[in-house]
Amino acid sequence: MDRTTQSSRTCIPLFPRPSHIIRQADERLVSYNIEMAEVTGGTFWKAYTAEQITGTEKFPSVTGFANLTAMPELMECYPPIDLSNKRLRELAKQLGPAWVRISGTWATKTYYDFEGVTGGKAPDGYASVLTGAQWTEVLNFVAYVGAKLLISVSNCAGDHPDGGPLDLTQAKKIFAFSHRHGVDIDAIEFMNEPNMMELSGAPNGYTAADYARDQDILYAWVRTNYPNCLLVGPCTTGDPSAVNGESKGFGAGIAALTKTCTTQELLAGTRIPLDVFSYHYYNGVSERIAGVMPSAHWPAQQAHSDAYLEVAPDCARAHAALRDQFVPGKPMWVTESGDAGGGGNTWASTYLDVLRTLNELGSYSTITDGVIFHNTLASSDYGFLEHGTFLPRPNYFAVLLWNQLMGTTVYDCGELNQKNAHVYCRSRKDGVPGTVYLILNNSLTEPIAAILSKDAKRYTLHAETMRSPTVQLNGKELSLSGVCNLPALTPDPQPRGTVWLPPGSCTFFVL
Repeated sequence: MDRTTQSSRTCIPLFPRPSHIIRQADERLVSYNIEMAEVTGGTFWKAYTAEQITGTEKFPSVTGFANLTAMPELMECYPPIDLSNKRLRELAKQLGPAWVRISGTWATKTYYDFEGVTGGKAPDGYASVLTGAQWTEVLNFVAYVGAKLLISVSNCAGDHPDGGPLDLTQAKKIFAFSHRHGVDIDAIEFMNEPNMMELSGAPNGYTAADYARDQDILYAWVRTNYPNCLLVGPCTTGDPSAVNGESKGFGAGIAALTKTCTTQELLAGTRIPLDVFSYHYYNGVSERIAGVMPSAHWPAQQAHSDAYLEVAPDCARAHAALRDQFVPGKPMWVTESGDAGGGGNTWASTYLDVLRTLNELGSYSTITDGVIFHNTLASSDYGFLEHGTFLPRPNYFAVLLWNQLMGTTVYDCGELNQKNAHVYCRSRKDGVPGTVYLILNNSLTEPIAAILSKDAKRYTLHAETMRSPTVQLNGKELSLSGVCNLPALTPDPQPRGTVWLPPGSCTFFVL
């Protein structure tokens, strides 16, 4: 491309500090899930092959399902995760302050056998067993990495003797065990994705009225006995009241598949006020289940587009309206987030998903204050770390760089956005007066220009191909050495003036 063509594009001026501050963001914005299925061992999303990840082999999508966990085309059985693993612990700790969420559909039907009486066999009404040793490992991990702990509790047939209201025996056990260990539960969601009802593990015939009754039972007890624990909810996915009809995004279209209820129906009958409003967001559904709902799946060739990147902020704005109705003035958390429902797309573990991840982080704090729990830390194809090896994927390095550079003061720079150029601005994490800009060039063919008003430090993330399993910083591939030695995230000096940003790149400028 000649310079005349390049110069015809609008340049993006970057100033030392924008004039308008939007808000102070939560320092734990980048948080993550560790699924209960990982902790106890159990079925989770089947890994893609190397050829499926590069896009040279098509994934054979299913066209229907009833019980996901019983489908070998979609799932495989994994042993418990080793949360004492040195690489896992050190890489998680390097991300800095975070929330850790232990939940998922598996958690809704897990029995807490802290006394060691079941012999590993789940009692009637439950589907899996959590041992005292496994929960101790969770608590030790949370303490080691300096995180705060969010959980959901079981709410299955075993928790409703004779079909009555929620029995608190299980909840009391896990709160007491954690407290005795010296790691209190900092926040609680009653159950995972309650608007999916039975598909999420609730008893047969469970209704929104049952949910409201039981959430009040649990939260009244928590508020009385653990007053510092935040009450979070309702943890919905694909809420039709937020979607406004079928969408490729908002909750991945899951709500269209099964009997669901709305946020209004879940919360309208509750009496105990929430401290935090929560929901789940995915950019559509993955290849695994695209055959069940093809209209909810984004093909890889669209996974960099403006329309694709707009799903996350659109979803946040829609749920902020629900938050304002039921939990006015409170934070809003995305307690599961990833590129696609159904364990992630074939490209979730590649550089292509970095654009979506960084755009979600940048846009979220322009809309609301809260936390985003990436699903997951180290499981399935959308994990920050590869399952088993715990080697960092491109998204890990992207959020590591975000956490090292971006402060908590959020500035308004929305007027700098244009087609295929998304711009976000924060204070400097190092406390030095100044500004950090993030510019996403999501065109795969055209460079864009930025005009620096002063000398800056430049960090450009890029890759040899968009579906590369590795990422480069300023042209150098980022990789781990030894067990857990991270490479230095070293900037290039960038003098003031016009600088060109390559297609498909993500660039931080520290001014």
